[in-house]
Amino acid sequence: MRGVVHHIDLTVRDPKASFALYHAVLTALGYRLLRQGEEACGWELVSPLGEHSIDIRRAREESAGRPHDRYAPGLHHLAFAVESRAAVDEMHALLLKTGAPILDAPAEYPEYNQGRGYYAVFFADPDGLKLECVFTPPPRAAA
Repeated sequence: MRGVVHHIDLTVRDPKASFALYHAVLTALGYRLLRQGEEACGWELVSPLGEHSIDIRRAREESAGRPHDRYAPGLHHLAFAVESRAAVDEMHALLLKTGAPILDAPAEYPEYNQGRGYYAVFFADPDGLKLECVFTPPPRAAA
């Protein structure tokens, strides 16, 4: 399979402050912690397609004061796929325990995935980066 994301590096104001949320979310999704430091933290997920990693890195001091604007050039949001609606609900419960800002509670979003059961929760990290946990049913077989 081609095009699967190999790694993502996200820039945060303070990796130490962001660690708790990312660690809770990523380990719940099956990632394992590879490194944790003052400047960066990293997690890895091993799949049949290889190793996939997500790192959070400290923003440069001159940029750290700017709030994240998902409508400016750059990353709008990051979505994680899960295997069921129940997994979305479990992530929501975990997010509530961590105190993460919930942007949109778990619900069906018929405007996405051509109305075929898009079920998601949207939340934010400490820097305002929009994150999502989503379930979509497998595609229907062609007739």
